[in-house]
Amino acid sequence: MSRQKRLQILSDLMLLAVAVVWGTSYGIAKSALVDYPVLGLLALRFGITFVVLSPALRTLRHASARSLCGAVGAGLLLFGIFLCEMFGLLLTRAANAAFLISLCIVMTPFFEWSMLKRRPSSVEWTAVALSLVGAWLLAGNGAGAFTLSPGDALILGAALLRALTVCVTKRVMRDAALPPLTVTAVQSGVVALGSAAVALVFVPAQWQRVPSFAEHASFWGCVFYLVLACTLFAFFAQNYAIKRSSPTRVALLTGSEPAFGALFAYLWLGERITATAWVGGGLIVAASLLASARWQAGSPRKQTKAPRHAVPDCAPSGERLS
Repeated sequence: MSRQKRLQILSDLMLLAVAVVWGTSYGIAKSALVDYPVLGLLALRFGITFVVLSPALRTLRHASARSLCGAVGAGLLLFGIFLCEMFGLLLTRAANAAFLISLCIVMTPFFEWSMLKRRPSSVEWTAVALSLVGAWLLAGNGAGAFTLSPGDALILGAALLRALTVCVTKRVMRDAALPPLTVTAVQSGVVALGSAAVALVFVPAQWQRVPSFAEHASFWGCVFYLVLACTLFAFFAQNYAIKRSSPTRVALLTGSEPAFGALFAYLWLGERITATAWVGGGLIVAASLLASARWQAGSPRKQTKAPRHAVPDCAPSGERLS
Protein backbone atom coordinates (compact mmCIF):
# COMPACT_ATOMS: atom_id res chain seq x y z
CA MET A 1 0.00 0.00 0.00
CA SER A 2 1.44 3.37 -1.04
CA ARG A 3 2.07 6.16 1.47
CA GLN A 4 -0.49 8.35 -0.28
CA LYS A 5 -3.20 5.70 0.08
CA ARG A 6 -2.32 5.17 3.77
CA LEU A 7 -2.68 8.91 4.35
CA GLN A 8 -6.03 8.85 2.55
CA ILE A 9 -7.34 6.01 4.74
CA LEU A 10 -6.07 7.82 7.84
CA SER A 11 -7.94 10.98 6.84
CA ASP A 12 -11.10 8.91 6.25
CA LEU A 13 -10.90 7.37 9.73
CA MET A 14 -10.29 10.80 11.26
CA LEU A 15 -13.38 12.16 9.51
CA LEU A 16 -15.53 9.30 10.82
CA ALA A 17 -14.22 10.07 14.32
CA VAL A 18 -15.16 13.71 13.72
CA ALA A 19 -18.68 12.57 12.87
CA VAL A 20 -18.90 10.80 16.25
CA VAL A 21 -17.67 13.71 18.37
CA TRP A 22 -19.67 16.31 16.45
CA GLY A 23 -22.74 14.12 16.80
CA THR A 24 -22.31 14.19 20.58
CA SER A 25 -21.61 17.94 20.59
CA TYR A 26 -25.28 18.91 20.23
CA GLY A 27 -26.31 17.21 23.46
CA ILE A 28 -23.21 18.46 25.29
CA ALA A 29 -23.66 22.04 24.09
CA LYS A 30 -27.35 22.03 24.98
CA SER A 31 -26.42 20.95 28.51
CA ALA A 32 -23.79 23.72 28.78
CA LEU A 33 -26.29 26.36 27.62
CA VAL A 34 -28.33 25.70 30.75
CA ASP A 35 -25.56 27.38 32.79
CA TYR A 36 -24.15 29.96 30.36
CA PRO A 37 -25.46 32.01 27.37
CA VAL A 38 -24.58 31.31 23.72
CA LEU A 39 -22.09 34.10 22.98
CA GLY A 40 -20.31 33.70 26.30
CA LEU A 41 -19.97 29.95 25.75
CA LEU A 42 -18.60 30.48 22.22
CA ALA A 43 -16.07 33.04 23.46
CA LEU A 44 -14.99 30.71 26.25
CA ARG A 45 -14.76 27.60 24.09
CA PHE A 46 -12.86 29.15 21.20
CA GLY A 47 -10.81 31.46 23.40
CA ILE A 48 -9.34 28.42 25.19
CA THR A 49 -8.79 26.73 21.82
CA PHE A 50 -6.98 29.79 20.46
CA VAL A 51 -4.64 29.95 23.46
CA VAL A 52 -3.77 26.26 23.12
CA LEU A 53 -3.09 26.58 19.38
CA SER A 54 -1.34 29.97 19.51
CA PRO A 55 2.15 28.44 18.89
CA ALA A 56 0.90 27.37 15.44
CA LEU A 57 0.49 31.05 14.49
CA ARG A 58 4.27 31.35 14.01
CA THR A 59 3.89 30.17 10.41
CA LEU A 60 1.89 33.33 9.64
CA ARG A 61 5.14 35.34 9.71
CA HIS A 62 5.85 34.06 6.22
CA ALA A 63 2.26 34.20 4.97
CA SER A 64 1.02 36.82 2.52
CA ALA A 65 -1.75 39.29 3.31
CA ARG A 66 -4.00 37.41 0.89
CA SER A 67 -3.41 34.13 2.75
CA LEU A 68 -4.19 35.75 6.10
CA CYS A 69 -7.36 37.35 4.71
CA GLY A 70 -8.46 33.96 3.40
CA ALA A 71 -7.96 32.30 6.80
CA VAL A 72 -9.79 35.14 8.57
CA GLY A 73 -12.63 34.86 6.03
CA ALA A 74 -12.92 31.14 6.79
CA GLY A 75 -13.05 32.05 10.49
CA LEU A 76 -15.89 34.53 9.90
CA LEU A 77 -17.86 31.83 8.11
CA LEU A 78 -17.23 29.50 11.05
CA PHE A 79 -18.46 32.21 13.41
CA GLY A 80 -21.68 32.42 11.40
CA ILE A 81 -22.09 28.65 11.58
CA PHE A 82 -21.82 28.57 15.34
CA LEU A 83 -24.12 31.54 15.84
CA CYS A 84 -26.80 29.72 13.84
CA GLU A 85 -26.14 26.36 15.49
CA MET A 86 -26.02 27.53 19.09
CA PHE A 87 -29.03 29.85 18.93
CA GLY A 88 -30.82 27.16 16.92
CA LEU A 89 -30.12 24.65 19.69
CA LEU A 90 -31.97 26.90 22.13
CA LEU A 91 -35.07 26.72 19.95
CA THR A 92 -35.15 23.11 18.78
CA ARG A 93 -34.27 19.60 19.94
CA ALA A 94 -30.68 18.37 19.88
CA ALA A 95 -31.78 15.47 17.67
CA ASN A 96 -33.41 17.85 15.16
CA ALA A 97 -30.25 19.95 15.04
CA ALA A 98 -28.10 16.90 14.34
CA PHE A 99 -30.53 15.74 11.65
CA LEU A 100 -30.96 19.03 9.78
CA ILE A 101 -27.28 19.99 9.77
CA SER A 102 -26.71 16.94 7.57
CA LEU A 103 -28.26 18.79 4.65
CA CYS A 104 -24.86 20.42 4.15
CA ILE A 105 -24.06 17.13 2.39
CA VAL A 106 -26.58 18.03 -0.30
CA MET A 107 -25.35 21.62 -0.64
CA THR A 108 -21.59 20.96 -0.73
CA PRO A 109 -21.36 19.54 -4.30
CA PHE A 110 -22.99 22.68 -5.71
CA PHE A 111 -20.52 24.99 -3.96
CA GLU A 112 -17.61 22.75 -4.96
CA TRP A 113 -18.74 22.68 -8.59
CA SER A 114 -19.09 26.47 -8.77
CA MET A 115 -16.05 27.46 -6.68
CA LEU A 116 -13.48 24.72 -7.30
CA LYS A 117 -14.59 23.57 -10.76
CA ARG A 118 -14.76 19.94 -9.71
CA ARG A 119 -17.84 18.14 -10.98
CA PRO A 120 -18.94 15.40 -8.51
CA SER A 121 -19.01 11.83 -9.82
CA SER A 122 -22.22 9.86 -10.34
CA VAL A 123 -21.45 7.78 -7.23
CA GLU A 124 -21.13 10.94 -5.14
CA TRP A 125 -24.44 12.25 -6.49
CA THR A 126 -26.04 8.92 -5.56
CA ALA A 127 -24.67 9.24 -2.03
CA VAL A 128 -25.95 12.83 -1.86
CA ALA A 129 -29.45 11.71 -2.92
CA LEU A 130 -29.37 8.93 -0.32
CA SER A 131 -28.37 11.42 2.35
CA LEU A 132 -31.17 13.78 1.34
CA VAL A 133 -33.79 11.02 1.67
CA GLY A 134 -32.34 10.05 5.04
CA ALA A 135 -32.38 13.64 6.29
CA TRP A 136 -36.02 14.00 5.20
CA LEU A 137 -37.01 10.86 7.09
CA LEU A 138 -35.10 12.04 10.15
CA ALA A 139 -36.51 15.55 10.23
CA GLY A 140 -39.99 14.88 8.92
CA ASN A 141 -40.49 11.41 10.40
CA GLY A 142 -41.71 10.30 6.98
CA ALA A 143 -44.90 12.35 7.28
CA GLY A 144 -44.41 14.03 3.91
CA ALA A 145 -44.53 17.53 5.40
CA PHE A 146 -42.38 19.27 7.94
CA THR A 147 -43.02 22.68 9.50
CA LEU A 148 -39.77 24.40 10.34
CA SER A 149 -39.50 26.12 13.70
CA PRO A 150 -37.23 29.19 14.04
CA GLY A 151 -34.60 26.92 15.58
CA ASP A 152 -34.83 24.49 12.65
CA ALA A 153 -34.44 27.40 10.20
CA LEU A 154 -31.27 28.55 11.99
CA ILE A 155 -29.83 25.03 11.80
CA LEU A 156 -30.55 24.95 8.06
CA GLY A 157 -28.69 28.27 7.76
CA ALA A 158 -25.76 26.65 9.55
CA ALA A 159 -25.87 23.74 7.08
CA LEU A 160 -25.66 26.18 4.17
CA LEU A 161 -22.69 27.96 5.75
CA ARG A 162 -21.00 24.62 6.50
CA ALA A 163 -21.10 23.64 2.84
CA LEU A 164 -19.65 27.01 1.84
CA THR A 165 -16.98 26.90 4.57
CA VAL A 166 -15.61 23.50 3.50
CA CYS A 167 -15.04 24.82 -0.03
CA VAL A 168 -13.59 28.14 1.13
CA THR A 169 -11.21 26.35 3.54
CA LYS A 170 -10.16 23.99 0.76
CA ARG A 171 -9.28 26.94 -1.48
CA VAL A 172 -7.45 28.76 1.34
CA MET A 173 -5.30 25.73 2.13
CA ARG A 174 -4.66 25.05 -1.55
CA ASP A 175 -3.73 28.57 -2.58
CA ALA A 176 -2.06 29.76 0.64
CA ALA A 177 -0.40 26.47 1.66
CA LEU A 178 -1.15 27.13 5.34
CA PRO A 179 -0.85 24.18 7.78
CA PRO A 180 -4.15 22.80 9.16
CA LEU A 181 -3.28 23.77 12.75
CA THR A 182 -2.58 27.36 11.71
CA VAL A 183 -5.90 27.65 9.90
CA THR A 184 -7.68 26.15 12.93
CA ALA A 185 -5.94 28.63 15.26
CA VAL A 186 -6.95 31.61 13.12
CA GLN A 187 -10.53 30.37 12.86
CA SER A 188 -10.73 29.88 16.64
CA GLY A 189 -9.40 33.37 17.29
CA VAL A 190 -11.94 34.92 14.92
CA VAL A 191 -14.86 33.05 16.55
CA ALA A 192 -13.72 33.94 20.08
CA LEU A 193 -13.14 37.62 19.26
CA GLY A 194 -16.36 37.88 17.24
CA SER A 195 -18.45 36.30 20.01
CA ALA A 196 -16.98 38.61 22.67
CA ALA A 197 -17.41 41.71 20.48
CA VAL A 198 -21.04 40.96 19.56
CA ALA A 199 -21.87 40.20 23.20
CA LEU A 200 -20.24 43.36 24.57
CA VAL A 201 -21.62 45.73 21.91
CA PHE A 202 -25.04 44.36 21.06
CA VAL A 203 -26.12 41.84 23.74
CA PRO A 204 -24.49 42.70 27.10
CA ALA A 205 -26.70 40.15 28.87
CA GLN A 206 -24.78 37.41 27.02
CA TRP A 207 -21.55 38.46 28.76
CA GLN A 208 -21.80 37.07 32.28
CA ARG A 209 -19.46 36.00 35.04
CA VAL A 210 -17.88 32.66 34.24
CA PRO A 211 -19.35 29.90 36.48
CA SER A 212 -16.97 28.65 39.16
CA PHE A 213 -15.50 25.19 38.73
CA ALA A 214 -16.43 24.11 42.26
CA GLU A 215 -20.14 24.91 41.81
CA HIS A 216 -20.48 23.98 38.14
CA ALA A 217 -18.16 21.02 37.56
CA SER A 218 -20.53 19.49 34.98
CA PHE A 219 -20.52 22.74 32.98
CA TRP A 220 -16.74 22.80 32.85
CA GLY A 221 -16.72 19.14 31.88
CA CYS A 222 -18.90 20.07 28.90
CA VAL A 223 -16.60 23.00 28.02
CA PHE A 224 -13.44 20.86 28.10
CA TYR A 225 -15.11 18.19 25.96
CA LEU A 226 -16.20 20.83 23.43
CA VAL A 227 -12.68 22.30 23.36
CA LEU A 228 -10.62 19.10 23.24
CA ALA A 229 -12.79 16.74 21.19
CA CYS A 230 -15.21 18.90 19.22
CA THR A 231 -12.85 21.79 18.41
CA LEU A 232 -9.13 20.95 18.71
CA PHE A 233 -9.38 17.42 17.35
CA ALA A 234 -12.38 17.81 15.04
CA PHE A 235 -11.33 20.98 13.23
CA PHE A 236 -7.73 19.83 12.86
CA ALA A 237 -8.93 16.48 11.48
CA GLN A 238 -11.34 18.18 9.08
CA ASN A 239 -8.73 20.65 7.81
CA TYR A 240 -6.20 17.80 7.49
CA ALA A 241 -8.67 15.80 5.42
CA ILE A 242 -9.75 18.79 3.29
CA LYS A 243 -6.15 19.13 2.15
CA ARG A 244 -6.21 15.53 0.84
CA SER A 245 -9.82 15.11 -0.30
CA SER A 246 -12.58 16.88 -2.17
CA PRO A 247 -15.08 18.95 -0.14
CA THR A 248 -17.92 16.66 -1.24
CA ARG A 249 -16.09 13.62 0.07
CA VAL A 250 -15.37 15.36 3.39
CA ALA A 251 -19.06 16.23 3.74
CA LEU A 252 -20.16 12.68 2.93
CA LEU A 253 -17.71 11.01 5.30
CA THR A 254 -18.89 13.20 8.19
CA GLY A 255 -22.48 12.48 7.14
CA SER A 256 -22.99 9.88 9.86
CA GLU A 257 -22.95 12.75 12.39
CA PRO A 258 -26.80 12.93 12.59
CA ALA A 259 -27.11 9.27 13.53
CA PHE A 260 -24.57 9.67 16.35
CA GLY A 261 -26.25 12.92 17.36
CA ALA A 262 -29.63 11.22 17.58
CA LEU A 263 -28.25 8.32 19.58
CA PHE A 264 -26.51 10.65 22.02
CA ALA A 265 -29.59 12.88 22.37
CA TYR A 266 -31.60 9.77 23.20
CA LEU A 267 -29.08 8.51 25.78
CA TRP A 268 -27.92 11.86 27.25
CA LEU A 269 -31.05 14.05 27.08
CA GLY A 270 -33.77 11.40 26.91
CA GLU A 271 -35.17 12.70 23.61
CA ARG A 272 -37.57 10.32 21.87
CA ILE A 273 -36.42 9.07 18.45
CA THR A 274 -38.96 7.33 16.20
CA ALA A 275 -38.31 4.20 14.14
CA THR A 276 -38.61 6.24 10.94
CA ALA A 277 -35.92 8.60 12.20
CA TRP A 278 -33.58 5.67 12.83
CA VAL A 279 -34.17 4.46 9.25
CA GLY A 280 -33.23 7.92 7.99
CA GLY A 281 -30.08 7.86 10.08
CA GLY A 282 -29.18 4.47 8.64
CA LEU A 283 -29.50 5.84 5.09
CA ILE A 284 -27.14 8.70 5.89
CA VAL A 285 -24.57 6.32 7.38
CA ALA A 286 -24.91 4.11 4.29
CA ALA A 287 -24.26 7.14 2.06
CA SER A 288 -21.08 7.90 4.01
CA LEU A 289 -19.86 4.32 3.65
CA LEU A 290 -20.66 4.38 -0.08
CA ALA A 291 -18.55 7.49 -0.54
CA SER A 292 -15.67 6.01 1.46
CA ALA A 293 -15.76 2.65 -0.35
CA ARG A 294 -15.80 4.36 -3.73
CA TRP A 295 -12.71 6.43 -3.00
CA GLN A 296 -10.76 3.56 -1.41
CA ALA A 297 -11.54 1.20 -4.27
CA GLY A 298 -10.08 3.51 -6.92
CA SER A 299 -8.93 6.99 -7.69
CA PRO A 300 -11.45 9.83 -7.89
CA ARG A 301 -12.50 11.34 -11.16
CA LYS A 302 -9.73 13.31 -12.72
CA GLN A 303 -10.24 17.01 -12.50
CA THR A 304 -9.56 19.80 -14.91
CA LYS A 305 -6.01 21.04 -15.15
CA ALA A 306 -4.89 22.48 -11.83
CA PRO A 307 -4.13 26.19 -11.67
CA ARG A 308 -0.47 27.17 -11.71
CA HIS A 309 -0.60 28.50 -8.17
CA ALA A 310 -1.88 25.22 -6.72
CA VAL A 311 0.61 23.81 -4.25
CA PRO A 312 1.79 20.18 -4.33
CA ASP A 313 0.44 17.78 -1.77
CA CYS A 314 2.75 16.25 0.80
CA ALA A 315 2.48 12.86 -0.88
CA PRO A 316 5.75 11.60 -2.43
CA SER A 317 4.18 11.56 -5.88
CA GLY A 318 3.85 15.35 -5.87
CA GLU A 319 0.27 15.10 -7.10
CA ARG A 320 -1.68 18.33 -7.14
CA LEU A 321 -4.27 18.98 -4.50
CA SER A 322 -7.74 17.90 -5.56
